Amino acid sequence: MNAIELIKRGAIYYPNHTGVIYEGKKLTFEQVYKNSNRLANALLQLGLQKGDRVAFLLANSLQSVEIDFALLLTGLVRVPLNTRLSENEHSHMIKETDAKALLFTEEFNERANALKQSCEGLRYFCQINGTARESWMINMPEYVLGMSEDEPAVKINESDLATIQYTSGTTGTLKAAVHTQETWTAICNNILTSLDIQEGDIMLHAAPLTHASGTLVLPHWVSGAANSILSGFNPKEYLEVIHNEKPTTLNLVPTMIVMLLSQPDVEQYSFESVRNIIYGASPMPREALRRGLKLWGPKFVQYYGQTEAPLILSILNKQDHLGEGPEAEERLLSCGRPVPTASVKIVDENDQEVPTRTIGEIAVKSTQMMVGYWKEPELTRETIKDGWIYTRDMGYLDERGYLFLVDRKSDMIITGGFNVYPREVEEVLYQHPAVVEAAVIGVPDEKWVEAIKAFVVIRSGQTVSEEKIIQFCKERLASYKKPSSVEFIEELPKSAVGKVVRRVLREPYWERKI
Repeated sequence: MNAIELIKRGAIYYPNHTGVIYEGKKLTFEQVYKNSNRLANALLQLGLQKGDRVAFLLANSLQSVEIDFALLLTGLVRVPLNTRLSENEHSHMIKETDAKALLFTEEFNERANALKQSCEGLRYFCQINGTARESWMINMPEYVLGMSEDEPAVKINESDLATIQYTSGTTGTLKAAVHTQETWTAICNNILTSLDIQEGDIMLHAAPLTHASGTLVLPHWVSGAANSILSGFNPKEYLEVIHNEKPTTLNLVPTMIVMLLSQPDVEQYSFESVRNIIYGASPMPREALRRGLKLWGPKFVQYYGQTEAPLILSILNKQDHLGEGPEAEERLLSCGRPVPTASVKIVDENDQEVPTRTIGEIAVKSTQMMVGYWKEPELTRETIKDGWIYTRDMGYLDERGYLFLVDRKSDMIITGGFNVYPREVEEVLYQHPAVVEAAVIGVPDEKWVEAIKAFVVIRSGQTVSEEKIIQFCKERLASYKKPSSVEFIEELPKSAVGKVVRRVLREPYWERKI
């Protein structure tokens, strides 16, 4: 089966249901499907052909779902560009994938102009909303008028490429995971079997649909659920939308949950309609999770996945979030148990499986895993071994099969010969009542090779000294794990999907060292 069949099913089964909501505007399933076909036919009319790569630089919009569907319907290969990356990085991604077209929303007009100068291979510049400012820009709202509402006459095979998805750049090296129509469909089926999705649900998207949140669109579509889209994430506005629009499902990264819980009047907003609060992409501070459970109840569902195998490899379901005592407390630190469509093992440096509770690299095998990295055969061979993806994430499995994510392999700190994982220190920092956000890195040290440095965002209206933060950690951690220095900052650097980018904090220190 390919993704096109699922798109058609949603349109046939639920033509008059609300399919997409954006800033109060509502489109039915039938309208979204017809608009997607118009856009698909318009892209083919331009001269694009099945297999051509199409890059897009998009904020969330009313057209977000239609763009994704149109590319799948034509066999064009989607290349989402992380909006937070630099012009050079965008140029690299476009050139590396040999993209022939760029779709963009009006706020990226200047970037489109810059990319026109640097990317000779780009032939078509399609502004998908507003009015095109330059003569060489194609005004897509006008261009699609009069195009056929019928499905494009393109034969799509399961092995055809569907997307080239770049990692978010948190490691400093952009890698492009390639997924086919078959794996894209497997991602949808994986989500359908892992999450509670019902006809008439409303899935609220605030994170970019070009990333993980976008993989949730098709499963909700084929189930008869609406996708409600916000242009971005503002904690106050998000709470108001939940209160007024009554969504049933939220998709958040932990930093978003922390920001919501930090709103002074968060208790005043009703979450009665919300049945599922899905979170993932980075570890959840346990203190924030405790408060969320107390305030909103047993609605939380955690997933673990990555670009190479989205979205759900393991899941910590609602029941797993309940209970008291040491076992229940420990379980909250896990990212759940492997889902039926995925296998997980922990391996050492020799690729040998290790015993339970032994930290090693997480390796996964699933139906939704990528076919490889774009134009990187050697990296593909290093990552996919005997059908297993080696994730570069460090973790362990316990006796009951729960997976515990310790940290990224590249983020591990070695100080005085001891391994320290930043997440362990960050968990303690989040327990301090004055701390809203925290990130820990290793910095060069003549004596210990690496010293532990913490970056901390303090709650509004509170003050705390570096000495007291270090003492707080010393009382709760082994001495070698406590920070040797603390820097107070207003905001942690984050990727487009809300992950804290430790690389940005680390680079100035190691560049200086080199």
